[in-house]
Amino acid sequence: MNFSEVTDNSLSAAADAGLLAGPDRAPVLVLGATGGQGGAVARALIRAGRPVRALVRDPTSEPARKLAATGAHLAAGDFTDQDALASAMRGTGAAFALTTPFESGPAAEIAQGRAIIDAAASAALPHLVFSSVAGALGKTGVPHFESKAKVERALSASGLAYTVVAPTYFYDNALGGYQDLLTGVLELPLPAYRPLQQLDRSDFGSFVALVLADPAAHAGQRIEVASDAPTPEQMSQALSDALDRPVDFRETPMSVVRNRSTDMAAMWEFLRDRGYQADIAALRRDYPAVGWTPFAVWAQRQFRTGG
Repeated sequence: MNFSEVTDNSLSAAADAGLLAGPDRAPVLVLGATGGQGGAVARALIRAGRPVRALVRDPTSEPARKLAATGAHLAAGDFTDQDALASAMRGTGAAFALTTPFESGPAAEIAQGRAIIDAAASAALPHLVFSSVAGALGKTGVPHFESKAKVERALSASGLAYTVVAPTYFYDNALGGYQDLLTGVLELPLPAYRPLQQLDRSDFGSFVALVLADPAAHAGQRIEVASDAPTPEQMSQALSDALDRPVDFRETPMSVVRNRSTDMAAMWEFLRDRGYQADIAALRRDYPAVGWTPFAVWAQRQFRTGG
């Protein structure tokens, strides 16, 4: 399905009226716009006054309709539909893209990356911002890091203008154990005093919006992104304060993680060893407008104000 089949005429009318003249006013295509990363990017762009074209699987879904109500224009397609991707990319100033191994595995993630890169070349996309993962190029042996590394290498060899943004561990991963938190337990497969670089999704969206505001300055760069690096002990204290009840940290044995997922076990072994290496001090120095939310502030916002 083409972009023109699922959106109204207002974006075209604005372009005809010259309202989108200049690279900073051309629409940005956001893949995965109803998900965590893409949604954060779309919201940040809309707050910045940038027109957003959002690629969604089902434009009639409730999340897609909510996104459209914020001002985004919808395009239908998925990450492997090269024709739909190219159609949605045409006429944009840039695109934000991500891939995922968690539905069909690492091989499918690599196929998604190839489709995105080929579509960008076909559409003569001016700039592609690709979301990978911090540490992906470090030969970690983590399957979903290695698949992203292959996409990164293909992008680097493509001849496209691009920037790679590489997030660390997102704060809201803690919400996967929400019921445990309410019963007073935070579980992670880390020692209590091992720092874990983490990232607020809204910070991520704001950072990507800044990159897209000046793509030429970021062309060819690979930037690892983190907001804070709390230890599990510090996380449990921050959560205790936010929930106004004790939350104790409990280290999950690696044997339990291995029984659940070899991929996740490999990731946690990496995080227990050298871990992410984002330069948090440089990020705060070079991109102060992001704000860089500490974990404790995120916890207060999440649990005291309902997110």
